Amino acid sequence: MLFASFLFALMLAIAKQLSSNISSVEIVFFRNIFGVIIILYSIYKIPLKQKGGRLLLLIFRGTIGFLSLLTFFYVTSKIPLATAMTFSKTSAIFTALFAYIFLKETLNYLGWIGVFIGLLGIAFIVNFDILNLEKTDFLGILTGIGAAFAYTSIRELRLYYDNRTIVLSFVLIGTIGPAILMFIANFYQTQKYDFLISSFIMPNGFDWLLIILLGIVSTFAQLYMTKSYSVAKAGIVGTIGYSSILFSIIFGIFLGDIIPTFLIILGILLIVISGVLVSFNK
Repeated sequence: MLFASFLFALMLAIAKQLSSNISSVEIVFFRNIFGVIIILYSIYKIPLKQKGGRLLLLIFRGTIGFLSLLTFFYVTSKIPLATAMTFSKTSAIFTALFAYIFLKETLNYLGWIGVFIGLLGIAFIVNFDILNLEKTDFLGILTGIGAAFAYTSIRELRLYYDNRTIVLSFVLIGTIGPAILMFIANFYQTQKYDFLISSFIMPNGFDWLLIILLGIVSTFAQLYMTKSYSVAKAGIVGTIGYSSILFSIIFGIFLGDIIPTFLIILGILLIVISGVLVSFNK
């Protein structure tokens, strides 16, 4: 999990570097097309065994996961890596809440304390100005909420579908979606929704190298994270996963990110503590 966290932070650094030449929509397209190829090859080698029956929920998982990744990469291009990574980590807070509300899972007192501390951490990061959020703060929070909806839906989908089908719904929609959005950009563009609608820009030689590296790094990050959850307790693995924020700070410094303010650092610490408490909820 430590290695996976390093790779996830590296993936984010590569995406940020790419964002200086191509849009976050295009980055999402290239990031997911690698996943489509890998999953389809896997299904070809080992056919699926599943009962199915929840197609709409499967489409919802793919769509909400794609939208969450879209906002994640956009926010990454605009703010320091550590803050962007922290926004994504708030998904643990919202997943606990959504699992409690929609799946009737229990949330003990430590879990509730974790949720409260996490929401307080978000308030610190946005400087307690909840009613007048910056665009990046608003989209950053949506990243965590969207990922939480995706994770919560997986808890139900795994009873009906092969894991590869669930992942395929995400990467396939995450490939088709950006293609459609980039096509729309030929006829309509607005700065207000630039995180959704952006024109396709042909990558240059170095960008192609970064795109290939992005695909490789993100794939191995996913593999090592999945492996870690299969061989150790989820609470321990989840806690180690927060090291990705530390790696993001280091990569961010190399990319010229400004050092987070005291309030943001405090918010990051609160969200990490929150995630640890929630991850050990029974």
